[in-house]
Amino acid sequence: MLKILKAGFYTTVQDAGRFHFRNKGVPVSGVMDEMSVFKINSLLENEPAAAVLEITMTGPTLIFEEETYMTLGGAEMSATLNNLPIQNYKVYQIEVGDILSFGRLEKGFRSYLGVKEGFTTKEVLGSKSFYKPITKVNRLTDNDVVPFSAQNVFQPKISEIKVDSFLDVSILEVSKGPEFDMLNDKQLEDIFSKDFTVAHENNRMAYQLTETITEHSISMLTSATIPGTVQLTPAGKLIILMKDGQTTGGYPRAVQLTDKAICILAQKRGGDTISFKLV
Repeated sequence: MLKILKAGFYTTVQDAGRFHFRNKGVPVSGVMDEMSVFKINSLLENEPAAAVLEITMTGPTLIFEEETYMTLGGAEMSATLNNLPIQNYKVYQIEVGDILSFGRLEKGFRSYLGVKEGFTTKEVLGSKSFYKPITKVNRLTDNDVVPFSAQNVFQPKISEIKVDSFLDVSILEVSKGPEFDMLNDKQLEDIFSKDFTVAHENNRMAYQLTETITEHSISMLTSATIPGTVQLTPAGKLIILMKDGQTTGGYPRAVQLTDKAICILAQKRGGDTISFKLV
């Protein structure tokens, strides 16, 4: 078990996501930054979909009540193990009673904690990812426990890796959305020539951008959306749907983020600047 001494701002259990239920209105959910989690699970020699903790902005304080091996990745949050600094993308052996803490957020927005074989919380509709009301809770709170299988014999083939960090990348690559050709030249110019500021209205459901582009009066039926869909409101506001975003929407779907761009955006916070590049 992993006991939550202090939960931090927004700490959840996430895996690869919840699929095949979008026709029922159930979002995919799952980790926001798939690239970082893939590296973590690879180091631990876990299945790619093994569940991790997703830690947003302010990290928790955790105590391990069983032996295991752990790896951190994603944002840089000044993590310590028993008050000693540790680094991302390195495998650490954990003893009973070890305490993992997080300090100042240095870079990025979401950190991830993986353990050998992944966390073993209950699956709901084929996924361990938190999403209320599909799951009973939407985040961990103080004194919660998160189960995992104790592991004390593991010799990783690779114990640490150096990664090319994308935490400073601000360009989001996109493809044309279904309503791309309904936008006029000025609107398209605005999208691809301007820098946009991430608004403080951002979460696992959607990221809003502060700057607006030219207004529109496009009328359309409610249509399917997926994570990374960039919607354009009549007032010219851009809204980027993320992993817990709704499955349908009535605004034009101007462009679509690539999977990598979703990961990049997931590491941005209010006040950060991004731009779009058509690929």
